[in-house]
Amino acid sequence: MKEKIVLAIGGNAILKEGQKGSIEEQKENINDSCDAILDLMEKDYTLIITHGNGPQVGNTLIKTELAASVVPKYPLDVCNAETQGNIGYLIQQAFYNKMKDKGIKKDIATVVTQVVVDKEDSAFNNPTKPIGPFYTKEEADKQAAEKNISFVEDSGRGYRRIVPSPMPKKIVEKNTIEALIEKDMLVITAGGGGIPVVEEENGKLQGVEAVIDKDFASALLAAEIKADYFFILTGVEQVAINFGKPNQENLLELKIEDALRYMEEGQFPKGSMSPKIHAAIYFLKKGGKNVIITSIDKLEQALKGQTGTRLIL
Repeated sequence: MKEKIVLAIGGNAILKEGQKGSIEEQKENINDSCDAILDLMEKDYTLIITHGNGPQVGNTLIKTELAASVVPKYPLDVCNAETQGNIGYLIQQAFYNKMKDKGIKKDIATVVTQVVVDKEDSAFNNPTKPIGPFYTKEEADKQAAEKNISFVEDSGRGYRRIVPSPMPKKIVEKNTIEALIEKDMLVITAGGGGIPVVEEENGKLQGVEAVIDKDFASALLAAEIKADYFFILTGVEQVAINFGKPNQENLLELKIEDALRYMEEGQFPKGSMSPKIHAAIYFLKKGGKNVIITSIDKLEQALKGQTGTRLIL
């Protein structure tokens, strides 16, 4: 059996800060991300790609709210499904075209994925997940008052709308995903953390107004399918302490106990590195073996242990 690698690509890698969100911009960004992943595919790994949708789902929510006087408004779970589908399509097409150039023959499948959350999760009363575009404080205060929605300052880049982000409990389409993996397909799944659903008493599913953190959903997926490696791809090559300071220290290896201590010290900001560290720990505690945080252009070197940050128990 080939070794399985789950690659979690951030939504901000697909739609970069400062961009307007056009399809052309997203296509170009995705296209730029393909080569490093294809290099791993050519080395005979089975790859499973997940992706974020924070910027995109926020933009979709804005569009459906602005058009509410003309067409029916979509709830947030349907906005998640919509962005999961269209981002999956863009990734799927980019890989298809790149693989054609390289003479690689492999089928690709995007799985629109539902993820079960607990209807009693405290997150529903405490929204924390930033989505959509960045605003100035004045713009955010105005929208908060007009629409009765909440905003938060996000990593020094401005203010973003926040929505509930419950913890993922189960990947509904797990068996489908595993069947496609066994057929040696490139699988794109759990986009944007998946569509949040709850199980009713009769076992049926119902969508809920939330956005699941992509890294946590990816960690759950990687654990459930027993992936050999789980990569959390971000904008930096390695996790660092004292980030941006003269005494910055990049970490090649990070024990869970040290990671938790650093978080208590405020080393990893809540809007950027902290969720990734928590997701890595989540994966390890669910029985996962290898979890690495790095940038997409350093995938191969990180797999060899030359860079990236590997978290260990």
